[in-house]
Amino acid sequence: MSTDKLILNGQTVADFMKEDMASKVAILKEKGIQPSLATILVGDDPSSATYVRMKGNACARLGVHSIKVVLSADTTTDELIQEINKLNDDPSVHGILLQHPVPNHIDERAAFDAISIEKDVDGVTTLGFALNAFGDAEFPSCTPQAIMRILDFYNIQIEGKHAVVIGRSPILGKPVSAMLLNRNATVTTCHSKTVNLEEIVKLGDIIIAAVGKPLFVKGDWIKPGAVVIDAGYNKGNVGDVDYEACFVPSAAITPVPGGVGPVTIATLIEHTIKSAYKLSENA
Repeated sequence: MSTDKLILNGQTVADFMKEDMASKVAILKEKGIQPSLATILVGDDPSSATYVRMKGNACARLGVHSIKVVLSADTTTDELIQEINKLNDDPSVHGILLQHPVPNHIDERAAFDAISIEKDVDGVTTLGFALNAFGDAEFPSCTPQAIMRILDFYNIQIEGKHAVVIGRSPILGKPVSAMLLNRNATVTTCHSKTVNLEEIVKLGDIIIAAVGKPLFVKGDWIKPGAVVIDAGYNKGNVGDVDYEACFVPSAAITPVPGGVGPVTIATLIEHTIKSAYKLSENA
């Protein structure tokens, strides 16, 4: 990697991915197959509604059909699972996305695990998590996969490096830690109970911020030459990293917006197209 400052532009990565996806969609349509992604939104959280709309718009640009299932905030776990099972049984649906978070009264894990592994294009099921840990997931969690895509696109060395992941959620922190470990990085996973967090982050060659707190990671936490990946997105269009401060010591850094986000959405659509190919072959 060059010693010059490198801005890890996610839109550039996503655009590169879309070229390949567009050709695959064209091939599927020649076969009479319309790749289709179903998104389920429970309740009226405005941020979640925005994310679903963004994903729908991205699908439309690539010729992927988007099905929106909107359920009321008082939907029960059983009712949600019934809707998921309808989509599982619908051969025209190739991917299912349950928008996170769901209302507190819903058993989110039970709902996630109701999604068929063949249609778990967001990598949220327990089985998908286990397959990811073994390096065998067909559809890894989208944001972790996006992070790995960015690192690879910009030829950032992973093997032998010390990666520090801040956050341990089952759909981001934990799976990206497993992916990095599978690529022969030495991985430290930090969380809310970590003692001396700042000192641990200072040891990292690659820093993954996935904590959900705006501007949490400070510039003096970053050792000179580290690579900083900001997987957070908070109110005010800011990430988990204090970008201006962390820009100075880092060798490479993702912006927010325009970093991990576009690649996450592109990965979701890529998984849906791949699922359409696989399900059509098994039909």
